[in-house]
Amino acid sequence: MPQSKLSRRHFLQGSAAATMVAGTGFHQLASAAESKSPNELLDIACIGVQNRASSNVRGVSGQNLVAMCDIDDSYLNQALKQYDKQKSNRYNDFRVLLDKEKNIDAVVVSTPDHTHAPASMWAMQLGKHVYCEKPMTHTVHEAREMTNFAVKNKLATQLGTQIHAGNNYRRVVEAVQAGAIGNVKHVDVWVGKGWGGGKVPTDKPAIPKGIHWDVWLGPAEYRTYSPVYMPAQWRRWWDFGGGTLGDMGCHYIDLVFWALKLKYPTKVSAEGPEPDAHTAPMGLTVNYEFPKTEVAPAVTMQWRDGDNCPKEINGHKVPGSGVMFHGDKGMMLATYGNFTLLPEDDFQTWKAPEQTIPNSIGHYEEWIQACKEGTPTTCSFDYSGPLTETVLLGNVAYRSGGPIEWDAKNLKVTNNDSANQFIERKYREGWRI
Repeated sequence: MPQSKLSRRHFLQGSAAATMVAGTGFHQLASAAESKSPNELLDIACIGVQNRASSNVRGVSGQNLVAMCDIDDSYLNQALKQYDKQKSNRYNDFRVLLDKEKNIDAVVVSTPDHTHAPASMWAMQLGKHVYCEKPMTHTVHEAREMTNFAVKNKLATQLGTQIHAGNNYRRVVEAVQAGAIGNVKHVDVWVGKGWGGGKVPTDKPAIPKGIHWDVWLGPAEYRTYSPVYMPAQWRRWWDFGGGTLGDMGCHYIDLVFWALKLKYPTKVSAEGPEPDAHTAPMGLTVNYEFPKTEVAPAVTMQWRDGDNCPKEINGHKVPGSGVMFHGDKGMMLATYGNFTLLPEDDFQTWKAPEQTIPNSIGHYEEWIQACKEGTPTTCSFDYSGPLTETVLLGNVAYRSGGPIEWDAKNLKVTNNDSANQFIERKYREGWRI
């Protein structure tokens, strides 16, 4: 079967940093990523430029877009035309980009989930700051590796959970932490999407002109091209995505993590149709257990998606997607844009607490400022890594067919060894982080 043509060894051999990588900490490679003047523009490379990626390119377009990369020539042509004044260099393979564009400051990664870690990690290993789309990684192991590396090397990182920058999430966090509904002991989270289902194709259509299929596959095992995988449909397939939970979990569970200061669950169980070896389910229910934190007692959280979404909770009708906090003094229903305390009659005289969380300057702007000045970001990999691990552990529990007990320190399922096969994946030859 075809293998990746540009190996990791080739990637490093072509870099002036190769000898340094072999000898010292990667943070010493970061000459291009050192602090800049607030008025000085960053030199940024965008890996992935259309569909969801187009918003990310637009979000950083006020900086110097030194390079753009996409496996689809038509997408790349569109982006280069749209930002023609930037005179960006074009690439189809991010490994080639990282090998040649040695003086960039930062990288924006907007690829399918299965290539988030290789692109992000390789960039960080060259001292580049990274903005990465959610989920941060495809596996739990990748998330831990990226988190540890980013923290150790003090790189500016940001996960693409853009809703985190919204004012409503801040007001929800303030209200919950101020005790508006008392001690929160359970949270419901649900998303009405259904990224699942599908059959492995048996036909072998030709690879469309301008599609660099082998590069798109990245670390995944080689398979014949099919339109059932890309564009966008990759979210259904375990080799490339994580279903609805993988796609949307970081957005909605983020609010729970922030409000209750959660980190790692101790137990996870899942319910759904019989697990398929290739595709995610159309409906999934996941139950998490978390230990107490500085702002909350031990708490349980239930995720539901697709066919399993609720129409009402405790007699209250709910929207297609949302979060319901259950406290000992009431409930709070939250969506992206607003929140409601329930039962409403019990909160007629409630007054919002003083605002303690400053409104965001913007999700992209926050990261750009961090790249230049070393200021913190609210969705750094240090925060988003545990969030991503939690999301992905739901799929681990589902695919392993039973509840799992999680040893976060040692990155291991302790009660079901077969589940550990889903914590880390084997990369195709020529790929690693």
